Amino acid sequence: MRRLKELYTFHFQDERRERLFLASIGFLLTFGIVRGITYLIRAGIGPFHNVSSGGLHIHHLVWGILILILVGYVWLIEQGVGSNWIASVTAILFGVGTALILDEFALWLNLQDVYWTGTGRESIDAVIIFISLLSVGIWGGPFLREVAKELLKVFQRKAV
Repeated sequence: MRRLKELYTFHFQDERRERLFLASIGFLLTFGIVRGITYLIRAGIGPFHNVSSGGLHIHHLVWGILILILVGYVWLIEQGVGSNWIASVTAILFGVGTALILDEFALWLNLQDVYWTGTGRESIDAVIIFISLLSVGIWGGPFLREVAKELLKVFQRKAV
């Protein structure tokens, strides 16, 4: 194990190269595993079943998109770090997420066009919620923390 760690450290001194390698590993393993599981589901073999909510089949591209959004956000807020465990885990998750998305490329490419229907409104809602949370966190976070501290001081004085 020590020699393996030495080889790894030597070959991945560049953090970008390491992240690309880890993302590739995450992608290839996930793609293979997901293909195997979906085959078993279709064949009715084993304990695996489709994930559904209220009769709606939730395809694995949904989980891939959510992982990519989470990883993207973590990479947005990560600041000035080299190769640490967070960078490594997020690199792997980037590979996992893209595998989940690209494995269902034909599905999301050929979905019914609901863009201008009531169902299409759900996409707009999700975008508005995401942008709102992101904006509050980026632009309003420090301000809101200071306001909360001041309000806490006011309430503590009144309690005394």
